[in-house]
Amino acid sequence: MEPGSPFGPNLRAFVIYLRSVQGIPLARLSHVLRDLFGLDISEGALVNILDASREPFAMQTSLIKARLLAGTALASDETGMRVGKGNWCSGCSITPTVPSSCRQNTASKAVVHAFLGDWRPDYWISDRYGGQMGWATREHQVCLAHLIRDVQYAIDSGDAVFAPGLKGLLKRACAIGRRRDALTDGTLKIYEADLNRRLDRLMSLIPADQAGVKLQTIIKKVRRHLFVFVTNRDLTATNNGSERALRPCAVYRKITNGFRSEWGAALYADIRSVVETARRRSVRAIDAIRLTLQGLPIPSVA
Repeated sequence: MEPGSPFGPNLRAFVIYLRSVQGIPLARLSHVLRDLFGLDISEGALVNILDASREPFAMQTSLIKARLLAGTALASDETGMRVGKGNWCSGCSITPTVPSSCRQNTASKAVVHAFLGDWRPDYWISDRYGGQMGWATREHQVCLAHLIRDVQYAIDSGDAVFAPGLKGLLKRACAIGRRRDALTDGTLKIYEADLNRRLDRLMSLIPADQAGVKLQTIIKKVRRHLFVFVTNRDLTATNNGSERALRPCAVYRKITNGFRSEWGAALYADIRSVVETARRRSVRAIDAIRLTLQGLPIPSVA
């Protein structure tokens, strides 16, 4: 790096942003820095810059987690990542403004327990993956978007008795959820009772196709988790927020084919937590990275 380079004070933030947010591989990043800015930095030096950033990002993520565990509702989703020769799971837990990525070499309940400790939320929104079920002290809301996809699969597989009506019912429930701000609590209770009556009628049907039978069995197991969101304004019908927050991880995985080291995967998960939290607080990614490297918290939403 040439003396007096304008990127001197911000070099670490610049490297972290290009590598972890824009997904530029290390070899290409070295060329980018040289060709555009005249900075001759080897791949090894770039790795050292990332390595030196582990502590401040771990500290920032611990602050994010503390804020998350102060809430009453969590939403979660999971995606895979390749670390060395093994597969890890990266999960995302979100309250309205706080995401946090969990990274472990399994997606079991043990991962969630390690993340939560003895604390439990009142409500939890997730897909029907068993490792994320059963943690809420009051109610669990299953993701209706995931369920609608399964219903469509049953329809495509030949079920014309149960699945079509269920798909219409779930879409009706989602539409009610989108209108909640304009509806009174009493009206929402009426809608919830109506949804359950309609579901009772559907459950009395006898599917002629195996796909319909299987789908009906699934609904029997989760039916009490289908319409919790209708009368609880703090919940949504889907965990799409968590899914969208994890999408950059999936894209990054395709670009890089994973991580060589565990510390690299852990650092990336912490960076994603910081960047996604910043996005939800209307803070630019590069600014959040600079604040983290300076040991400063990300400003909360005004």
